[in-house]
Amino acid sequence: MRILVIEDDEEMAEAIAAGLRRSRMAVDVALDGPTGLERALDNDYDVILLDRDLPGMHGDEICARLVSTGCRSRVLMLTAAATNEDLVDGLGLGADDYLPKPFDFPVLVARIGALARRAHPAVPPTLRHEDLVVDTAQRLATRAGRQLELTPKEFGVLELLLASRGRTVSAEELLERAWDEFANPFSHTVKITISRLRAKLGDPPIIETVSKSGYRI
Repeated sequence: MRILVIEDDEEMAEAIAAGLRRSRMAVDVALDGPTGLERALDNDYDVILLDRDLPGMHGDEICARLVSTGCRSRVLMLTAAATNEDLVDGLGLGADDYLPKPFDFPVLVARIGALARRAHPAVPPTLRHEDLVVDTAQRLATRAGRQLELTPKEFGVLELLLASRGRTVSAEELLERAWDEFANPFSHTVKITISRLRAKLGDPPIIETVSKSGYRI
């Protein structure tokens, strides 16, 4: 799950990003409106957390621009303004959800999870393949009843492969969807992560390498 946080309060933005990364999400941060809009249009984010009162470009304008360009990312507005009028205005511009500040972090994570399941073709809250079970809401994975200790990237790759229902997923798509903007597209990051994930999943192996195409379960 890849998230963009557009928030001008740097301390709050980094705190949100750190918490979401602990919840096994890939997170990018933008501290002003124009930068946030540019990143939102250049990358395929599952969910965008959008503050309304931003320098350079108001959050309302960013939301309207994303809707007008057909951006598939789901938008969750975060704002200190919590009146019913503000909520109606935000949703009217095309936001998918609205959360006033201050908020409980578990509620934010739950809202993001719900929106992410709508950002792309619907993914059930529980993914299964034989004795492998992935709970996308709780961000937990088990095999044969044994909980798997996965890193955020390993979990993200496993979730994407399972959600693809047998479709071959390229290394480029995995890098785009499970890593943040600092990932090096020329490194062996995906290959190394797949190798470590296979070791943690154990036998019998379930991740297949498709020559010159990618990986699939």
